[in-house]
Amino acid sequence: MAGSKSELEQWATDVIFGRIRGFFPSMMRLVLRGLSWVYRFGVKVRLRLFRKGWKEQTNLGTMVVSIGNLTVGGTGKTPVVERFARELTARGRTVAILSRGYKSADLKKPQRWTNPVSGEQVTSPPKIVSDGREVLLDAKYAGDEPFMLAKNLPGVAVVVDRNRVRAGRFAVKELGADTLLLDDGLQYLDLAHSLDVVLVDQDAPFGNEYILPRGTLREPPRNLKRADYVFITKCDGEPKDALIKRIRRYNKNAEIMQCTHGPKHLHGVFHDDEQSLDFLKGKYIGAISGIARPESFDGLLKKLGGKVLFHTTFADHHAFTSKEIEPFMYRCLTRGVDMIVTTEKDAVRFPRPEELDIPIYYLRIEVKILEGEEVWERCLERICEKVERAPEDWAEERLLRAE
Repeated sequence: MAGSKSELEQWATDVIFGRIRGFFPSMMRLVLRGLSWVYRFGVKVRLRLFRKGWKEQTNLGTMVVSIGNLTVGGTGKTPVVERFARELTARGRTVAILSRGYKSADLKKPQRWTNPVSGEQVTSPPKIVSDGREVLLDAKYAGDEPFMLAKNLPGVAVVVDRNRVRAGRFAVKELGADTLLLDDGLQYLDLAHSLDVVLVDQDAPFGNEYILPRGTLREPPRNLKRADYVFITKCDGEPKDALIKRIRRYNKNAEIMQCTHGPKHLHGVFHDDEQSLDFLKGKYIGAISGIARPESFDGLLKKLGGKVLFHTTFADHHAFTSKEIEPFMYRCLTRGVDMIVTTEKDAVRFPRPEELDIPIYYLRIEVKILEGEEVWERCLERICEKVERAPEDWAEERLLRAE
């Protein structure tokens, strides 16, 4: 069943991006294009409801930084969230990350958590992936990205709930958070944002230019006007004048930064082994991933000198099963690969094979600012400084920029 669902998702993705030709896929694209106009109208109405005050936002009285994008997946958001959390914690903020926990499983029974300060037990809290002291849930129940963030960020709380107002209240009241990072939060307007950081992928800044479900845009590009800061991600050092010019068509005031999602090192998935990037050079690699844009991962491995013999891909956030991994391992053995490489996000969902005949590594990625380091510093200072205005003033200003 899971395999069939994944295959359907992959087929739908191929249809959307025009990778499949023929009469039926063409008709599907036509139908989806019509549905996009319905979706677009719904987005416009929803934003207007919030802007006019007919749908109320919740202010938690603390700094809420939304980090999101206009498109579905593939912008490199998680490493940016991680960097924000790491830098803000180093500057003395008590940070909690709020996530919806996409594709995470429901808990069989509610967590029980005891507040270390008051000693009071909290029953039926939102899913506490990390309370800042220890990781409390695995990737299955946390979701791959929240678990990865919790594992990499000691001292930072990670809370998962579809209702991120509820998650935020818990983080502030029980975990003492004074800074909330709203992961994938641009479209989540029930909770008032203090700042909106929007990521734009330099390779596909506005997806395939179509709104869902025909394309990957969640909102029209002009809604970029809600951004306070724009991160152009996955940059290569080349000038981005044309992209910046287009961004300025939609937002004349947001400060812009350019960053790269650079590989840092290789780390063993099932063994505590760290290798430098040079370890990839000349190696025959079997790659496997379940991410939004697998071609970028494939290209990175080749750029680092690896000889990718084949790359098995699945839909984004796919939950690997042993039935899928074992044939892949067998193929790697018969093709004589030197190593298997996956992404860090996929590594947390990778089931342990029965036999570990081939070393399995994930590629650790970190964000590096290429242009706009001074903007980055100003952004951090703005978050850390004492806010004189009430949270509702931030929210009102932001919604005035909505469509």
